[in-house]
Amino acid sequence: MSSPRIALEDRYCAHNYAPLPVVLSRGRGVWLWDEDGKRYMDMMSAYSAVSFGHSHPALVAALTHQAGQLAVTSRAFYSDQLGKFLQLLCEMTGMAKALPMNSGTEAVETSLKAARKWAYQVKGVPDQQAQIIVCAGNFAGRSTTIVGFSSEAQYRDGFGPFDGGFVTIPYGDAAALEAAITSRTAAFLVEPIQGEGGIIVPPDGYLAQCREICTRRNVLLICDEVQTGLGRSGRLLACDHEGIRPDGLILGKALGGGLLPVSAFLARSDVMDVFTPGDHGSTFGGNALSAAVAYAALSLLRDGELIEAAELRGQQLRAGLRAIRHPAVRGVRGKGLLIGLELDPDLISARTFCERLMENGILSKETHHTVVRFAPPLIISADEVDAALHIIEHVFATFPTTHMEVCT
Repeated sequence: MSSPRIALEDRYCAHNYAPLPVVLSRGRGVWLWDEDGKRYMDMMSAYSAVSFGHSHPALVAALTHQAGQLAVTSRAFYSDQLGKFLQLLCEMTGMAKALPMNSGTEAVETSLKAARKWAYQVKGVPDQQAQIIVCAGNFAGRSTTIVGFSSEAQYRDGFGPFDGGFVTIPYGDAAALEAAITSRTAAFLVEPIQGEGGIIVPPDGYLAQCREICTRRNVLLICDEVQTGLGRSGRLLACDHEGIRPDGLILGKALGGGLLPVSAFLARSDVMDVFTPGDHGSTFGGNALSAAVAYAALSLLRDGELIEAAELRGQQLRAGLRAIRHPAVRGVRGKGLLIGLELDPDLISARTFCERLMENGILSKETHHTVVRFAPPLIISADEVDAALHIIEHVFATFPTTHMEVCT
């Protein structure tokens, strides 16, 4: 029988999601409990937003303390929390300045405005002619501007007309970037790993090549690390794997510690300085409560232990997944604790696999109908990874392999 809470949500909420049929009521660490008390391992982390685990005591303490002091005043005034948060954020990432927002979508929109205004004021692109290069398979948010440059038909369907100003190239192809740049190109917006696109990892050296091309052609390199940033990939930033620094950096999700929506666009000074009072803003962006929680979240990463753990546990999880022998397995890819298990949809639907995982105590979600995501909180232990692998192997065993050639 369907839960009355599911029925209530279905009755009053827009059907813009297709959730798995589980009603969650409590979370702690890597674990979630449903309304009936059944426990599940969270292998999704709210698309990386819960990188520190559910109800992390240090983050809950920062939230409750600050909520009792000051929460929101808007940036019409200064607060005693924002400056120190942005200082730590810039120092840890090596960026010059930051502009705080709330959602990842807002931070991406901020980066687009900055890139265009920089193109007109600094680079000298004729007014209204700036172009931004993006990659096929990208996912940067849900605003009309952003879905306007998506290559996913469903994200665009029924939401036009779109403004334009974007050029799409294949992902992972540095030569295509070089060929697409013109005198009107303002920026190249790229995910170091495509998350929603299916956990797609580009060829080694790709970002370094893009960095060289953008520098030589006077184009801003903007890395969208809303999902990959803040330890998720086994480095503080995914672009750290290739030792490059972008001109613009977009962070979100984990920045709010799994408690609040917090995001930021960071950039070098000449890019950020195109903004003047009144150009851009947000009622809630940079509020004292968010700043205090984000400062606490960054503090958990400062000693590098969680980031190193993400690298080690990610290696363990990928190795375990690659050891599974089943004809439906097409591949395992990812970095750190951002991992995609690709399935043959003719043999096992990724949605069906996630439903079977749920029945056995693991929560995850498919993407693009063929890929199961495994992105647990960075605090997951080696024993918990082994327990997850045991369940995943058991779930595969529930799908028959009769008349199928087992992969070797």
